[in-house]
Amino acid sequence: MVNWFWFLLVVSGILVAMVQGKTGVITTAILDGAKVAVETSLGLIAIITFWLGVMRVAEAAGIVAFLARLLKPFLRFLFPSIPPQHPAMGAIILNLSANLLGLGNAATPAGLLAMREMQKLNPRPEEATPAMCTFLALNTACVTLIPTTIIGVRALYGSQEPAAIIGTTVLATACGTIVAVVTDALFRRFYRQR
Repeated sequence: MVNWFWFLLVVSGILVAMVQGKTGVITTAILDGAKVAVETSLGLIAIITFWLGVMRVAEAAGIVAFLARLLKPFLRFLFPSIPPQHPAMGAIILNLSANLLGLGNAATPAGLLAMREMQKLNPRPEEATPAMCTFLALNTACVTLIPTTIIGVRALYGSQEPAAIIGTTVLATACGTIVAVVTDALFRRFYRQR
């Protein structure tokens, strides 16, 4: 549906430009847009590579393991159906650690791995388990302590204070996480009673 919406926007823009006799504007916009996309992509590749390297150093230094120990009691409470030493728990911890550091791109493979491992524990493969639903809610609205990608994009576009968004990001993502966890718990209780 969204693809059709974008298609209609592009076609209507081209038609309006043609009716007004400004077809040169289309070419200019396409070339300018491609230039900005390439520059932004290269900047983001550099930012993501840097922070993935930082994540590897943090992992080698034991920071990720420390974060995992810190999160373990919280995760045991949220995911009681997953055995503590199961690979799904490790993938969940890695995913949440990457999200905490604002590394959404690094969190995605760990999130996919976590879902794959949770599916192995699923007695009814055609339905999502409560743990899967909780993980999806938590992954979608995870607290971000350092929004590294956004800081990098702001720096890339010349922001005077690219890190000025840290406080508001922590507050907004903390609120989102609380709402996601509470809503998940309420829905779980509601559907258990049905």
